Amino acid sequence: MNMVLDVQKKLLPDLMEVMETRYRILRFIRLMQPIGRRALSINLDMSERVLRSEVTFLKKQGLVEFQQTGMILSAEGQSVLEQLEIVMKEVFDIRSLEEDLVEKLGVREVHICPGDSDETPWVQKEMGRAAFQVMKNNLLPENNVIAVTGGRSIANVADMLIPDASLKETLFVPARGGLGEQVENQANTICATMARKAQGNYRLLHVPDQLSKEAYASLIHDPAIKSILEQIRAATMVVHGIGEAMTMAERRNAEESVMEKLTKNEAVAEAFGYYFDRSGEIVHKVLTIGLQLEDLERIPTVIAVAGGASKSEAITAYMKQSPNRILITDEGAAKEILMKL
Repeated sequence: MNMVLDVQKKLLPDLMEVMETRYRILRFIRLMQPIGRRALSINLDMSERVLRSEVTFLKKQGLVEFQQTGMILSAEGQSVLEQLEIVMKEVFDIRSLEEDLVEKLGVREVHICPGDSDETPWVQKEMGRAAFQVMKNNLLPENNVIAVTGGRSIANVADMLIPDASLKETLFVPARGGLGEQVENQANTICATMARKAQGNYRLLHVPDQLSKEAYASLIHDPAIKSILEQIRAATMVVHGIGEAMTMAERRNAEESVMEKLTKNEAVAEAFGYYFDRSGEIVHKVLTIGLQLEDLERIPTVIAVAGGASKSEAITAYMKQSPNRILITDEGAAKEILMKL
C-alpha cells in the first residue's frame, strides 16, 4: 500500500488533497451528527461554498444523508469511512508513529488520532471514539468491571459510547472519589453516563477527591465504602486520563506548601492522585479513596487517554510508570513526544 500511496502523491497530488478533505468532512459528520452545513463549515474552517460542493458529492455517492435536523452518515458512509481510516493512517504516517511510540515508551499498544486536540478540540472526541473501540476489543468473555477516572478526556470517551451487546452486562465503577470537581467531569458522572449508554450497570463512590488523614481513616472503614472499594479493586479494565501536574494541583486548590513542593521537584504529570517528575518518579501523592498505582499491576487492561502537544511531557513522564499499558493519543502529542525522546 505504501508504494501505491507514494506514486499517487507524486502523480496525483490533487487527488490526495481531495481525499483528505472528504475524509475530514466524513469524520466530523460521524462525530457530531446530525449537523447542519453552517456548523460543519465553521468547525472545519471551510467556506460554505466549498463545503456545499463537497457534501453534495458525498450525498450523490450515497455516503451522506440529509435530514431536517442536519447531515448524517449513511450505513455505506460509515463503512467507507472505516476503510478510509486505515488508508489515511498510511497517508499521514500515523502507523509508523504508533510503532515508534510503542518502542520508545515501552507500552503494549498506542493508538493515534490524526490532528492536535490543542488546536482542534473535536480531536478529543476522536480519541474518545478510539478508546471505545479499544475497550470493546479488550473485554473479557464475562464478568467485566470497568473503572473510570474523571476529567475531560474520559468524559469524551463516555460521549462516544453507544449501546453494544458486548458491554450489556458490564459493571462501571469510578476509579476514585471525585466530589468537588465540575459535575460533568466527575468520575461518578462519567461512570453513570457510560453505564447508561452501554446499557450496563454502575455503582458510585460518594467521597471527595482528596481527604484529610482523619476523614480518610473514618471513611475507609465505612461498610458501604468498603463494599464499593472491593468492586473497584476487582476491576478488569481501567480507563483514565493524564493531567499536567500544576494544572491539576491548581484545579484541586492545593495548599501553597504542596504547590511549592511540586515546583521544587519539577512535577510534570498527574494520574490517580500521584504527581510525577520527568523521570516518572513519584514526587507527591494526594490521599484519596480508590485505585492506587499498585492496584493497576493486577488489572488486565489499563487504557490511558490524553492528547495535545501541550501534554506531551506529562504523557511521557507517566508512561514511564506504565509498561504493558495502552495509550490513546493524538498526532500533536505523538510528534512532540518523539521529538523530545
